Amino acid sequence: MLEGPDLVLAALDSAVEFEAIFVDAAQASAGEVADVVARASSSSVRVFALAPGVLEKVADAQTPQPVLAAVRLPVTDLNEVPADGLVLVLHDVRDPGNAGTIIRSADAAGARAVVFTGQSVDPFNPKTLRATAGSVFHLPVAVSTLDETLAHFAARGARTFATVVHGGASLRSVDLTGPSVVVIGNEASGLDEAAIAMCQDRLSIPMTGASESLNAGVAASLIAFEALWQREDATSSPPRPSLEGS
Repeated sequence: MLEGPDLVLAALDSAVEFEAIFVDAAQASAGEVADVVARASSSSVRVFALAPGVLEKVADAQTPQPVLAAVRLPVTDLNEVPADGLVLVLHDVRDPGNAGTIIRSADAAGARAVVFTGQSVDPFNPKTLRATAGSVFHLPVAVSTLDETLAHFAARGARTFATVVHGGASLRSVDLTGPSVVVIGNEASGLDEAAIAMCQDRLSIPMTGASESLNAGVAASLIAFEALWQREDATSSPPRPSLEGS
Protein backbone atom coordinates (compact mmCIF):
# COMPACT_ATOMS: atom_id res chain seq x y z
CA MET A 1 0.00 0.00 0.00
CA LEU A 2 1.30 3.43 -1.00
CA GLU A 3 0.12 6.39 1.03
CA GLY A 4 0.06 10.01 -0.03
CA PRO A 5 -0.06 11.83 -3.37
CA ASP A 6 3.71 12.27 -3.72
CA LEU A 7 4.44 8.55 -3.42
CA VAL A 8 1.53 7.58 -5.67
CA LEU A 9 2.59 10.10 -8.33
CA ALA A 10 6.14 8.74 -8.18
CA ALA A 11 4.75 5.24 -8.71
CA LEU A 12 2.71 6.45 -11.70
CA ASP A 13 5.98 7.74 -13.19
CA SER A 14 7.50 4.26 -12.92
CA ALA A 15 6.66 0.86 -14.35
CA VAL A 16 4.90 -0.31 -11.18
CA GLU A 17 1.77 -2.39 -11.71
CA PHE A 18 -1.28 -0.84 -10.03
CA GLU A 19 -4.24 -2.71 -8.61
CA ALA A 20 -6.19 0.47 -7.89
CA ILE A 21 -6.02 3.95 -6.40
CA PHE A 22 -8.35 5.09 -3.62
CA VAL A 23 -9.06 8.76 -2.94
CA ASP A 24 -11.12 10.72 -0.46
CA ALA A 25 -14.21 11.76 -2.44
CA ALA A 26 -14.28 15.14 -0.68
CA GLN A 27 -10.79 15.98 -2.01
CA ALA A 28 -10.84 14.21 -5.36
CA SER A 29 -11.08 17.40 -7.40
CA ALA A 30 -8.53 19.54 -5.57
CA GLY A 31 -4.76 19.98 -5.60
CA GLU A 32 -2.46 16.96 -5.72
CA VAL A 33 -5.36 14.53 -5.40
CA ALA A 34 -6.80 15.86 -8.64
CA ASP A 35 -3.36 15.44 -10.23
CA VAL A 36 -3.31 11.79 -9.12
CA VAL A 37 -6.79 11.19 -10.52
CA ALA A 38 -5.89 12.77 -13.87
CA ARG A 39 -2.61 10.87 -14.16
CA ALA A 40 -4.30 7.61 -13.21
CA SER A 41 -6.99 8.14 -15.81
CA SER A 42 -4.41 8.72 -18.53
CA SER A 43 -2.59 5.54 -17.45
CA SER A 44 -5.78 3.43 -17.34
CA VAL A 45 -5.45 2.84 -13.60
CA ARG A 46 -8.69 2.30 -11.71
CA VAL A 47 -9.63 5.03 -9.22
CA PHE A 48 -12.23 4.61 -6.48
CA ALA A 49 -13.62 7.60 -4.59
CA LEU A 50 -14.39 6.65 -1.00
CA ALA A 51 -16.72 8.29 1.48
CA PRO A 52 -15.15 10.66 4.02
CA GLY A 53 -13.58 8.82 6.94
CA VAL A 54 -12.95 5.52 5.16
CA LEU A 55 -9.30 6.14 4.26
CA GLU A 56 -8.51 7.23 7.81
CA LYS A 57 -9.53 3.77 9.04
CA VAL A 58 -7.14 1.88 6.79
CA ALA A 59 -4.19 4.27 6.46
CA ASP A 60 -0.98 3.53 8.32
CA ALA A 61 0.20 7.14 8.71
CA GLN A 62 -0.77 9.06 11.85
CA THR A 63 -1.81 11.97 9.66
CA PRO A 64 -4.40 10.47 7.29
CA GLN A 65 -3.58 10.79 3.61
CA PRO A 66 -6.28 11.55 1.01
CA VAL A 67 -4.78 9.04 -1.45
CA LEU A 68 -3.90 5.34 -1.16
CA ALA A 69 -2.79 2.95 -3.87
CA ALA A 70 -2.50 -0.82 -4.02
CA VAL A 71 0.45 -1.83 -6.21
CA ARG A 72 2.54 -4.88 -7.00
CA LEU A 73 6.16 -4.22 -6.08
CA PRO A 74 8.54 -6.87 -7.36
CA VAL A 75 11.24 -8.43 -5.20
CA THR A 76 14.43 -8.61 -7.26
CA ASP A 77 16.26 -11.90 -7.55
CA LEU A 78 19.96 -11.73 -6.65
CA ASN A 79 20.81 -13.07 -10.11
CA GLU A 80 19.26 -9.94 -11.61
CA VAL A 81 21.60 -7.58 -9.74
CA PRO A 82 24.76 -6.67 -11.70
CA ALA A 83 27.91 -7.39 -9.69
CA ASP A 84 29.78 -4.34 -10.92
CA GLY A 85 29.05 -1.64 -8.37
CA LEU A 86 28.01 -1.07 -4.77
CA VAL A 87 25.40 -3.27 -3.10
CA LEU A 88 24.20 -2.41 0.41
CA VAL A 89 23.02 -5.28 2.59
CA LEU A 90 20.78 -4.54 5.56
CA HIS A 91 21.14 -7.28 8.16
CA ASP A 92 18.66 -7.15 11.06
CA VAL A 93 17.90 -3.48 10.35
CA ARG A 94 14.49 -3.16 11.95
CA ASP A 95 13.60 0.52 11.76
CA PRO A 96 11.50 1.27 8.66
CA GLY A 97 12.70 4.87 8.57
CA ASN A 98 16.32 3.76 8.44
CA ALA A 99 15.57 1.15 5.78
CA GLY A 100 13.74 3.66 3.61
CA THR A 101 16.45 6.26 4.05
CA ILE A 102 19.08 3.73 2.95
CA ILE A 103 17.12 2.84 -0.18
CA ARG A 104 16.74 6.54 -0.97
CA SER A 105 20.45 7.27 -0.47
CA ALA A 106 21.51 4.16 -2.38
CA ASP A 107 19.37 5.28 -5.31
CA ALA A 108 20.77 8.83 -5.19
CA ALA A 109 24.36 7.57 -5.04
CA GLY A 110 24.01 5.12 -7.90
CA ALA A 111 24.21 1.88 -5.93
CA ARG A 112 23.18 -1.29 -7.72
CA ALA A 113 20.74 -2.66 -5.14
CA VAL A 114 19.75 -2.97 -1.50
CA VAL A 115 19.39 -6.48 -0.07
CA PHE A 116 17.42 -7.22 3.12
CA THR A 117 18.65 -10.15 5.21
CA GLY A 118 18.10 -11.64 8.67
CA GLN A 119 15.31 -10.13 10.74
CA SER A 120 15.21 -6.85 8.85
CA VAL A 121 12.01 -4.86 8.45
CA ASP A 122 9.73 -5.63 5.51
CA PRO A 123 11.09 -3.48 2.66
CA PHE A 124 7.49 -2.81 1.59
CA ASN A 125 6.30 -1.73 5.03
CA PRO A 126 4.23 1.49 4.56
CA LYS A 127 6.68 3.50 6.69
CA THR A 128 9.63 2.14 4.74
CA LEU A 129 7.96 3.03 1.44
CA ARG A 130 7.28 6.59 2.61
CA ALA A 131 10.89 7.02 3.73
CA THR A 132 12.18 5.98 0.29
CA ALA A 133 10.45 9.03 -1.24
CA GLY A 134 9.87 7.03 -4.42
CA SER A 135 13.37 5.57 -4.77
CA VAL A 136 11.97 2.08 -4.19
CA PHE A 137 10.52 2.31 -7.72
CA HIS A 138 13.95 2.87 -9.27
CA LEU A 139 16.36 0.71 -7.26
CA PRO A 140 16.31 -3.10 -7.14
CA VAL A 141 15.37 -4.42 -3.70
CA ALA A 142 16.10 -8.07 -2.88
CA VAL A 143 15.39 -10.32 0.09
CA SER A 144 17.71 -13.22 0.95
CA THR A 145 19.88 -14.74 3.65
CA LEU A 146 23.20 -13.15 4.56
CA ASP A 147 25.34 -16.17 3.72
CA GLU A 148 23.64 -16.67 0.34
CA THR A 149 23.98 -12.98 -0.50
CA LEU A 150 27.67 -12.77 0.36
CA ALA A 151 28.50 -16.04 -1.40
CA HIS A 152 26.59 -14.94 -4.50
CA PHE A 153 28.46 -11.66 -4.93
CA ALA A 154 31.86 -12.96 -3.78
CA ALA A 155 31.65 -15.64 -6.49
CA ARG A 156 31.20 -12.83 -9.00
CA GLY A 157 34.30 -10.97 -7.88
CA ALA A 158 32.81 -8.57 -5.36
CA ARG A 159 34.68 -7.60 -2.21
CA THR A 160 32.54 -7.97 0.91
CA PHE A 161 32.76 -5.63 3.91
CA ALA A 162 31.26 -5.79 7.39
CA THR A 163 30.68 -2.40 9.00
CA VAL A 164 32.04 -2.13 12.53
CA VAL A 165 32.19 0.90 14.81
CA HIS A 166 35.91 0.48 15.59
CA GLY A 167 38.79 -1.58 14.27
CA GLY A 168 37.96 -1.71 10.60
CA ALA A 169 39.73 -0.11 7.68
CA SER A 170 38.86 3.57 7.33
CA LEU A 171 36.09 4.29 4.86
CA ARG A 172 38.31 6.94 3.27
CA SER A 173 41.07 4.42 2.57
CA VAL A 174 38.99 1.52 1.23
CA ASP A 175 38.66 1.16 -2.54
CA LEU A 176 34.96 1.06 -3.39
CA THR A 177 35.33 1.68 -7.13
CA GLY A 178 35.01 -2.01 -7.97
CA PRO A 179 32.28 -4.52 -7.15
CA SER A 180 31.63 -4.03 -3.43
CA VAL A 181 29.11 -5.39 -0.94
CA VAL A 182 28.79 -3.54 2.37
CA VAL A 183 26.76 -5.03 5.22
CA ILE A 184 24.99 -2.66 7.63
CA GLY A 185 23.99 -4.15 10.98
CA ASN A 186 21.24 -3.71 13.54
CA GLU A 187 20.68 -0.19 14.87
CA ALA A 188 21.30 -1.14 18.50
CA SER A 189 23.81 -3.98 18.36
CA GLY A 190 25.43 -3.79 14.92
CA LEU A 191 26.69 -7.02 13.36
CA ASP A 192 27.46 -10.06 15.49
CA GLU A 193 30.76 -11.88 15.16
CA ALA A 194 29.25 -14.62 13.01
CA ALA A 195 28.03 -12.08 10.45
CA ILE A 196 31.34 -10.21 10.52
CA ALA A 197 33.25 -13.46 9.97
CA MET A 198 31.27 -14.10 6.76
CA CYS A 199 32.75 -10.96 5.18
CA GLN A 200 36.22 -10.59 3.72
CA ASP A 201 37.03 -7.25 5.38
CA ARG A 202 35.91 -4.85 8.09
CA LEU A 203 35.07 -1.21 7.43
CA SER A 204 34.73 1.68 9.88
CA ILE A 205 33.70 5.31 9.47
CA PRO A 206 36.23 7.64 11.15
CA MET A 207 34.70 9.71 13.97
CA THR A 208 36.30 12.37 16.15
CA GLY A 209 33.40 13.46 18.35
CA ALA A 210 32.00 11.95 21.52
CA SER A 211 29.27 9.90 19.81
CA GLU A 212 29.74 6.17 20.13
CA SER A 213 28.22 5.31 16.77
CA LEU A 214 26.20 6.59 13.82
CA ASN A 215 22.59 6.01 12.91
CA ALA A 216 22.34 3.09 10.45
CA GLY A 217 20.73 5.28 7.80
CA VAL A 218 23.43 7.94 8.13
CA ALA A 219 26.26 5.39 8.05
CA ALA A 220 24.92 3.66 4.95
CA SER A 221 24.40 7.02 3.24
CA LEU A 222 27.99 8.06 3.91
CA ILE A 223 29.25 4.78 2.49
CA ALA A 224 27.05 5.03 -0.60
CA PHE A 225 28.25 8.53 -1.42
CA GLU A 226 31.88 7.71 -0.68
CA ALA A 227 31.57 4.99 -3.33
CA LEU A 228 29.99 7.50 -5.73
CA TRP A 229 32.75 10.07 -5.22
CA GLN A 230 35.44 7.42 -5.65
CA ARG A 231 33.88 6.25 -8.91
CA GLU A 232 33.68 9.82 -10.17
CA ASP A 233 37.33 10.46 -9.29
CA ALA A 234 38.38 7.24 -11.01
CA THR A 235 36.56 8.01 -14.25
CA SER A 236 37.06 11.74 -14.55
CA SER A 237 39.73 13.02 -16.93
CA PRO A 238 42.67 14.90 -15.43
CA PRO A 239 42.36 18.69 -15.69
CA ARG A 240 44.09 20.33 -18.63
CA PRO A 241 47.04 22.54 -17.74
CA SER A 242 45.96 26.17 -17.46
CA LEU A 243 49.04 27.33 -19.39
CA GLU A 244 48.99 24.60 -22.03
CA GLY A 245 51.26 25.44 -24.94
CA SER A 246 53.13 28.23 -23.19
